[in-house]
Amino acid sequence: MLEILLQTADFVAVNKPAGIAVHQEEGEDNLLQQLAKQLGVPRLWLLHRLDKPTSGVLLFALNPQAASCLAQQFAAHAMQKTYLALSDGKPLKKQGWVKGGMEKSRRGTWKLTRSQQNFAVTQFHSSSLRPNLRLFVLQPHTGKTHQLRVAMKSLSAPILGDTAYGGTTACRLFLHAWRIRFHYLDTVFDITAPLGSEWPSDIPALLPDNSA
Repeated sequence: MLEILLQTADFVAVNKPAGIAVHQEEGEDNLLQQLAKQLGVPRLWLLHRLDKPTSGVLLFALNPQAASCLAQQFAAHAMQKTYLALSDGKPLKKQGWVKGGMEKSRRGTWKLTRSQQNFAVTQFHSSSLRPNLRLFVLQPHTGKTHQLRVAMKSLSAPILGDTAYGGTTACRLFLHAWRIRFHYLDTVFDITAPLGSEWPSDIPALLPDNSA
């Protein structure tokens, strides 16, 4: 069973597990099919994407009207998204911005360039958890493919478990869509997805206040 974080008449938010594809894969590992069956609905509208190895908040619309309204907010970057990541690398800077063009590289990866084409913007800050392990709080202001993974690599702090971008081998890719905040029908929704047991237990004390 998928963990339901919030369900309204118009949309549902789930805590996507790492390692499960959202769609385009046959069988039970297709999250879109799993969720529709779990909710007993004939169709869901996927509003945004998370990579297969990424966990966290994933939002689906339950009708075409809500899908149109919420999709427009995603397209306009009106959704405030916050991700968490771990790295055992020493970053070039502990907080700030990563900006640059995104260009396809080798074997399905991407790279950051000085170009204005496919421009990506990420704000971040980090805290030390223990020697050689840092927590990064990442806020993407654009929604490019592999944006956060490339941003972390550009900081010389690839995400733990992200071997495609030079990260140290781990039990999973330590990237989690922790929080999403948005307005819908005059209501502010602020949804967070709890971390799995594989994450260090002292992380919550370092996170921003949910009421901010």
